[in-house]
Amino acid sequence: QGKYTFADGLEYKDKKWHYCDGYDRRFYTEICSGLKPAGISQLTNLDPPKKIPEGCYDCGDGFYNPETRVIVDYKLRFLRNADDDEHEWIIRTCRKAWDETIEQKPKP
Repeated sequence: QGKYTFADGLEYKDKKWHYCDGYDRRFYTEICSGLKPAGISQLTNLDPPKKIPEGCYDCGDGFYNPETRVIVDYKLRFLRNADDDEHEWIIRTCRKAWDETIEQKPKP
């Protein structure tokens, strides 16, 4: 018996867990404080989000450098080396320090 409360105050529930279930994509801080107007949406649960070092990704518990394959915490202290699976997941899924322009081809 016991309970787990995340650092932001979200309490984990074993049953009827509705947070981040695919239907409601709001961050916990948005659930508590409401959504921001269009155009200034939150990018992470922490608002404003942490600045990602150049060339790195924010992988949830720290920053990932794909060149060195090292993950450091948000105070830039070593956490771990990423294996191939984690490397691929981070590159495919996580927020990165740079923007990419994606060209949209006009419809014929």
